[in-house]
Amino acid sequence: MTDRSEMEALLNEAKVCRLGCDDNGMPYIVPLSFGYREGVIYIHSAHEGRKIELLKKNPACCIEVDECKGVLRDDKPCKYEMHYRSVICQGRAYFVTDPGEKQEGLDCILLHYGATPHAFSEKELQAVCVLRIEIAEMTGKKYGD
Repeated sequence: MTDRSEMEALLNEAKVCRLGCDDNGMPYIVPLSFGYREGVIYIHSAHEGRKIELLKKNPACCIEVDECKGVLRDDKPCKYEMHYRSVICQGRAYFVTDPGEKQEGLDCILLHYGATPHAFSEKELQAVCVLRIEIAEMTGKKYGD
């Protein structure tokens, strides 16, 4: 896939993203809910945990989304192929501290899953960690129609 609009369509349709971080030279990947808008991915989290500590040390990260439409069978098992689409985004994670942007990020996530925006209280906004991942590079791959 080379058309950015086709890659963005998958980002808008996917239900799960996988965040990849560096854990002292080893990859760490975790599935998450997310929202995408205009070159930015928002995720939310508790304020502590492995991904948070890793992103504090090194904010460079990767996001992957995919869609599997099924196996394309063949008479020969080694000729089986997968009908799929995938997008990988390289970027940098920023911890959102501004309450207004936190609200925007959470609304972006809600809208991604078909919910309506929600007015979060100051206490609710303080209780959640919101990350903004600014995409520097986006690549896509697909096979099958």
